[in-house]
Amino acid sequence: MPKFLIYSKEPTPYRMKRSLKGLLLAGISAEILIFLICYSIQPNWAETFRYAARYSGRLSFAVFMIGFYLFAFGHPRPVKENKTLRNWLTLFAVVHLIHFGFLATNVYLNEIPIIPVRLSGGALAYLMIVGAPLLLHKMKLVWQLVYFYYVSAVMGITYLARARGNFEGAEPFWFHYLALGLIIGCALFFGYKILRAKKKPATK
Repeated sequence: MPKFLIYSKEPTPYRMKRSLKGLLLAGISAEILIFLICYSIQPNWAETFRYAARYSGRLSFAVFMIGFYLFAFGHPRPVKENKTLRNWLTLFAVVHLIHFGFLATNVYLNEIPIIPVRLSGGALAYLMIVGAPLLLHKMKLVWQLVYFYYVSAVMGITYLARARGNFEGAEPFWFHYLALGLIIGCALFFGYKILRAKKKPATK
């Protein structure tokens, strides 16, 4: 079993228990590996960044869903006290910023048209993602829920658009439907888990 999957009797079962330094090293290494693999398959820079943006986005998606899981199953334990969750929020912010770099370079090299109105929702999500490691633990539950569900909604809309073929250079693929289903299913299940936890006394 990987070291970051360690069973614990704490409020969050199967805690992804690992130091922030270890998580960041793993995340950045994964991003570098994604870029190198994409370059080996598509040595043309425009195509390299197109594929790097695509697969780094999927890595960001996986990290976010783990963070959402830790939040839901750690409730009602405060985010401030949940160091593991805060580490994963930091990891998500870092890998998503790297993804943004790949994405921006892809847009530039492939001359993909930008529609400002469509970017506004995503820009807000990026600000929330970057600010979450520093601010989320200081906020009330309602704003923490806004963070997780808003970012989930933006990701869901993105995968829905890809499934419909609305993204230039990205054909509809089975992963888009799978990711959309996971986002909807997890959002509903995690919400149910949080509501149930609120009805029970907090465990220490």
